[in-house]
Amino acid sequence: MQYTTQQNKIKNIKIVCSVMLFIALFNNPYSYYQILKWVITIVSGYLANHYFKSSLEGLGWIFVAIAVLYNPIAPIFFERSTWEVINVLTIGVLIYTYRK
Repeated sequence: MQYTTQQNKIKNIKIVCSVMLFIALFNNPYSYYQILKWVITIVSGYLANHYFKSSLEGLGWIFVAIAVLYNPIAPIFFERSTWEVINVLTIGVLIYTYRK
């Protein structure tokens, strides 16, 4: 039963992150993008750890890469159009891993 509860929490987190990334495709205040970077970095680190423990190392490394991309402490600077593509790709990864 606890496994199902943890999986449901992970699914809910992925939904929230996907919605936040979708909202980021529109014009928002700079502070929204800063909060988004913190949220995505923390969640990606958590998901990487989860997938490494689940013996899904490939997905773990994908989420490590996402955490590095969105890292607010040592940011990587891209044009807005590049971030839009990265956001859409990240949404795709979250949707792809929704059931894993």
